[in-house]
Amino acid sequence: MRSACAARLRSALNASVQAGRLSADLASLDPETLRFILSDWQVWARDDQLPAATTPGGADWRVWLILGGRGAGKTRAGAEWVRAKALGIPPLGEEPARRIALVGETLADVRRVMIDGVSGLLAIHGEDERPELEVSKSQLVWPNGAIAQMFSAEDPDSLRGPQFDTAWCDELAKWRRPEETWDMLQFGMRLGENPAIAVTTTPRPLPLLKTIMADPATVITRAATVANAANLAPAFIAEMERRYAGTALGRQELLGEIVDEQSGSLWRRDWIERHRVKDCPELTSIVVAVDPPVTATANSDACGIIVAGLAADGRAYIAADRSLQGREPQVWARAAVRAYREFMADRVVAEVNQGGDLVIAILRQIDEAVAVRTVRATRGKWLRAEPVAALYAEGRIAHVGVHATLEEQMLAFGADGLAKGRSPDRVDALVWALTDLMIDRQAAPAIRQL
Repeated sequence: MRSACAARLRSALNASVQAGRLSADLASLDPETLRFILSDWQVWARDDQLPAATTPGGADWRVWLILGGRGAGKTRAGAEWVRAKALGIPPLGEEPARRIALVGETLADVRRVMIDGVSGLLAIHGEDERPELEVSKSQLVWPNGAIAQMFSAEDPDSLRGPQFDTAWCDELAKWRRPEETWDMLQFGMRLGENPAIAVTTTPRPLPLLKTIMADPATVITRAATVANAANLAPAFIAEMERRYAGTALGRQELLGEIVDEQSGSLWRRDWIERHRVKDCPELTSIVVAVDPPVTATANSDACGIIVAGLAADGRAYIAADRSLQGREPQVWARAAVRAYREFMADRVVAEVNQGGDLVIAILRQIDEAVAVRTVRATRGKWLRAEPVAALYAEGRIAHVGVHATLEEQMLAFGADGLAKGRSPDRVDALVWALTDLMIDRQAAPAIRQL
């Protein structure tokens, strides 16, 4: 009955909007009716912000997967679903949930987005139903006794022990330990008659996400960024379309599509060609990024060595590619230090996942005064490369001359983190260099040893 009533109200509101009478029609309502309408999410939600009653096979669903572009209204949909479950608002919540898990990339993200955000749980509740945040216990408590606990995907073991009837997982495609966190959550979904999980995320080519999508107990709704245009700045929509329309990044971040291995690279050739320069301007900050190989044979991955710098115009310039194929550590270390001296770089940025302190020791054997900043990969190559690809799309990166092998790798770089089946050693070094120069600007400066 409530669902049918909500559908009739939505139809009437749409007709009012199309006729240009919405403000006048709402103003004609008595305060009680107006409060009821404004607080009923089913009246205002788009179809993609409400779950289907059953899976395509006709069974009750266990996971509602909401795939959407940036700003498409995913967070609001997830928060409203949790509100309906906690308060027992039909048809989304026939009876009040008792134990709810809120799982985000980090605890800070759970608090910032899922709870305190403009579309978060505290913002969407009325005064008489709003839960209380108990910071010391990392939980929300509703007046009716429902409790939502906060969990971080960085700590899957924190989900051992607790049990739930409801869970909301936000930005699952960004989780650092997705499979482990998801598995631990599944073991805890053991309360109530039909434990259910809502997942809100901008998709990425993550094996776990594909597994969830293929599960017959999953229902999926999708929304592009433009679907929520009424709540977004028109200039934002226009600019995103101008910059990213037709790109792999745009399909993922704006259309909410999974860009898989066959869908092309994060980079486009015209992004590189459009901003290519013949001569390098004066650089105010220069780094030499090194991605050491695991082995040193003729068939092993190359050692990626990329020189990049910032200029006064705010752009970064790729000055040189000094990568070496299948060489001993002392050989690539000499090449890196040679580039460091030649370009009078501020520091060497070295990935230490494979070599740890040995990487620093080898560089210091060549030049004990070299300034080194170490970096460690905690996310997949695709995730690390996305922000850098966005900088190229925005015209903030320029190549000085042609770096054919590097550019070939960039254009072949797939969602599996490989370039034509091999590790993208040059791309890895490029990403580390530009991350250091333009993204991770808050990192502590390297100290030269005198």
